[in-house]
Amino acid sequence: MKVDYPSLANSIRSLTEGETDAVALMATVACEVHHADNRFDWTGFYRVVAPELLKIGPYQGGHGCLVIPFSRGVCGAAARTGEVQLVADVDAFPGHIACASSTRSELVLPVFDGAGRLLAVFDIDSNQPDAFGSDDADALADMLRAVFSQVK
Repeated sequence: MKVDYPSLANSIRSLTEGETDAVALMATVACEVHHADNRFDWTGFYRVVAPELLKIGPYQGGHGCLVIPFSRGVCGAAARTGEVQLVADVDAFPGHIACASSTRSELVLPVFDGAGRLLAVFDIDSNQPDAFGSDDADALADMLRAVFSQVK
């Protein structure tokens, strides 16, 4: 099953319209995205809770790391740089944090509020190598922008 991004975006838009609570939005997005594609084995948010520090937020899948500093791992790199991290092979990523030993590839997108502040990163892990492409990153980035621009 390959995700139908236009349909997923419409579904998320209808579920989140008018909502401004970041955690409620994260919970809904994590659930909808996780169940949209069988490549997505862990889908969730790491929220900015202090300077240079991420803490696990709403997610779907097995347990995740509880705390991730901006200085470590793929999630930290997305938070630190404000750029999408598309990792075909997590074992080749310097400083990768193995929250789950089954993860082979990862896609992490920074999440900004309506004022342009970093709220979180959205992390998708796959047990398949090279599971994600730029089409996934672009479609998800557009979706996240639309949803979280409601948060002020």
